[in-house]
Amino acid sequence: MVTPFTKDDRVDFKAFEALAAKLVDEGNDALVVSGTTGETSTLEDYEKADLVRAAKSAVGDRAKIIAGTSTNHTSHDLEMAAKAERAGADGQLVVTPYYNKPSQDGVLAHYRAVADAADLPLMIYDIPGRTGIPIATETILKLAEHPRIMSLKDAKNDITATTEVLTKTDLEVYSGDDQNVLAWMAMGAAGVVSVTSHVASPTFRRMIDAVLGYDLKEARIAHSELGPVIRALMTRVQGAVSSKLVLNWMGFPINTDVRLPLVQANEAEQQLVLADLREAGWKL
Repeated sequence: MVTPFTKDDRVDFKAFEALAAKLVDEGNDALVVSGTTGETSTLEDYEKADLVRAAKSAVGDRAKIIAGTSTNHTSHDLEMAAKAERAGADGQLVVTPYYNKPSQDGVLAHYRAVADAADLPLMIYDIPGRTGIPIATETILKLAEHPRIMSLKDAKNDITATTEVLTKTDLEVYSGDDQNVLAWMAMGAAGVVSVTSHVASPTFRRMIDAVLGYDLKEARIAHSELGPVIRALMTRVQGAVSSKLVLNWMGFPINTDVRLPLVQANEAEQQLVLADLREAGWKL
């Protein structure tokens, strides 16, 4: 989920709760709060805990709430894991420590420490494009032995590595790239942790249900419908920027404001996003 802000740069909890309810109404089984698209790097610790509470208040038991607890400082991650648990989170999403570039032994030790810090199911987040390093398949196989490490958000785009994880572990694997959902689910993945679902949840729901129902034809149709929308949300500007922009265009009451170092889309970028959505047949 994006984190809406007011014009004076405070978290807009009214808009956040309304968006949480909307996303669940449209078919999302869980919500990630204070993740990358939630601008976690510029949120204060207390804001992250308050977002978990707000999401729980908005959707109750209709969806699980997964807290993004990641920093690149292990002891801080341990604090955030404990805070997420106290705030009522149902799980935590943890990315590889970024910028530090730890060894695989360091990655292993970090994830195990965070998993031990709270009684929460943990989703590993492997996204080398942001963290600077991949999580080696061997490391993931070792992490899968931990009783609280239960799933993987896979944004490494390595089909061989993903296949090995699916084959050799009981981890639930989720696509971390919106364009890979159909392919990953065909291999046995459980679903997607999505950015584009902010504006296209019903189509993602339709595609995923079609895969689960072994209706490949319908899944392909939905996948093709999503192509230009995914391009609009994921390739023109950063996902938080594009999601807020398009939600606003769709009439959802959300400011397009983001926190520095992110900035709003400029006119040229907006026109690219708009052209993609019009290609998808959207009337905006």
